[in-house]
Amino acid sequence: MTFRNAKLFGTVVNWDDIPQTQLRPGVRRRVYATDEVLIAHHELEVGMALNPHRHDDFDQLVFIASGLCDYYVEGVPHRMRAGSFLLVPRGAEHYVEPIEAPCVNIDVFVPPRADFASSLEWIDEL
Repeated sequence: MTFRNAKLFGTVVNWDDIPQTQLRPGVRRRVYATDEVLIAHHELEVGMALNPHRHDDFDQLVFIASGLCDYYVEGVPHRMRAGSFLLVPRGAEHYVEPIEAPCVNIDVFVPPRADFASSLEWIDEL
C-alpha cells in the first residue's frame, strides 16, 4: 500500500494540476486520493458512449459540479444539475447520461479504489 497523506498535508493541488486520462470518447478523468478517500473528477460530453456498470464492494457518492445529466440507478433516471448529490448503493447498476455541457461529475469513494492506482502516480512526484 502506498501512503499519500504525508505528501499531501499542506500541499495545495488544483484539478488543472492533476493529469487527465481519456477513458473513452467523451469521458476524461482526473483522480485525487488520500490514504482514506478517493475523488474522481469526470468531464463528460453530451452524446458520449454510456457505460452501465456496478461496484459490488463500495457505495459511490456522486456530485454534479456543472451541467445537467440523467444519472441512472437500476434503470431509474435521476435528473441532476450543478450542486446535486446522489448516493449509489454498492451492487446497483448505474451510469450517467449528460444532457447539457460542460458536465462535470465528481465521484467520492471510501476507501480509495485500488483499480484507480495508476491515476495517482502524480502524487509520487510531489
